[in-house]
Amino acid sequence: MYRAWLSCRRLFGDVSIDSFLDAHWQDKNSVIRFQQLEELLCGVVTPATLSEMGRGISKVGMSLRITPYILSLIDWYEVETDPIRRQFLPMHFELEGDHPCLSVDSLSERETSPVPGLVHRYPDKVLFLITSVCPVYCQYCTRSYAVGQSTSALQKDHVASAHHWDNAISYIRAHTEIEDVVISGGDVARVKPAVLARLGNALLEIDHVRRIRLATKSLCVEPMKILNDDSWFRAIVGLVEQGRRLFKDVCLHTHFNHPNEVTEMVEAAMKRLHNEGVHVRNQAVLLRGVNDNAETLIELIRDLGRNNIHPYYVYTCDMVLGTEHFRVPLGTAQSLEKQVRGTTAGFNTPLFVVDAPGGGGKRDVHSEEFQNTQFGIHGFRAPAIDRMRIYFYLDPLRSLAEEVRDVWRGTAGQQIISRFERSVRAPGRTNNQGLFNVA
Repeated sequence: MYRAWLSCRRLFGDVSIDSFLDAHWQDKNSVIRFQQLEELLCGVVTPATLSEMGRGISKVGMSLRITPYILSLIDWYEVETDPIRRQFLPMHFELEGDHPCLSVDSLSERETSPVPGLVHRYPDKVLFLITSVCPVYCQYCTRSYAVGQSTSALQKDHVASAHHWDNAISYIRAHTEIEDVVISGGDVARVKPAVLARLGNALLEIDHVRRIRLATKSLCVEPMKILNDDSWFRAIVGLVEQGRRLFKDVCLHTHFNHPNEVTEMVEAAMKRLHNEGVHVRNQAVLLRGVNDNAETLIELIRDLGRNNIHPYYVYTCDMVLGTEHFRVPLGTAQSLEKQVRGTTAGFNTPLFVVDAPGGGGKRDVHSEEFQNTQFGIHGFRAPAIDRMRIYFYLDPLRSLAEEVRDVWRGTAGQQIISRFERSVRAPGRTNNQGLFNVA
């Protein structure tokens, strides 16, 4: 706690410990413009490093927002390789050209949205997007089409709005197959306590809604939100208690990617949540240069377990525009899962998944049914979503031979997936290595 505060003082001057631990101070002093970052980091990093950040920020689809707390966790002496900096402050040298099949909405959420702000993909589950803002903006955000402010690279489609809530609740009430509601956005930490309580209770009053998940990264990036924003904390606890009275499950879903994020303040925040009976699950994203090695993932999982945070998922990075430098080949995810499994109890081991591009949902990384490693193509089926469709995850271009990259980038690249899909429908075809002739 004190180490983070002292690091923060290096950037923000004579800030008191009480101010640093105040969630409202953290929000008020979050960096949202590059000019603010320049002022804070002048004399801390080199002008060349600042220039790299400025050029990187100008090229990406996510706007800038980062709390003083997260800034205090970055190792500014090793800034180019620091795993926390890499997630929130892009540098131009690390960016890569997009794979031609990357898209702004790679999971096709807007195509499975029956009313604004609601995604209904799985039969008994909906994703309720109630806000488009977060305490921080991750540069690999799967919902960059809607979250944060518009940038020079991307105009946002703000589908998450309180104006849509009534229609979304009416839809949930009318569809009795829906048992599970994920309340996300954005981040529920940016919703006023009274509003969050009213919305959560409205959902709990629907008989067929059995489970509610509240999605927030605040535990990782602003733990003081849990430690001293009592009205917001009590709104969360109130929903958990009301769910328990109704024999329903209300829990928190959070998002840690690296063991450096699991600090003493996180432990203190988790003790407060745990004492109130709040169950917390973690969903990590596998990110190149952040956690794409077994040692880091094992340490992260153990640190989470020691703090009563259940390691739930490790996702491959979604195929979102501007994220090519974060993505790793599917084979890397498969190898890491094998190395991680068995290092701790099975219930404390996350499931490594691909959120299948196009809306196939979460698929175990080992469950691919078709592949062509020459072109980095991996096919998944999701019978509960669409029995006939094949969903493709594509390896990053850097992992492919140069001549194959050229094919992807050329006009022929647009034909590859359709040719592959036709081939895998052939009886008995399960492995299409060498199916395509580069020449």
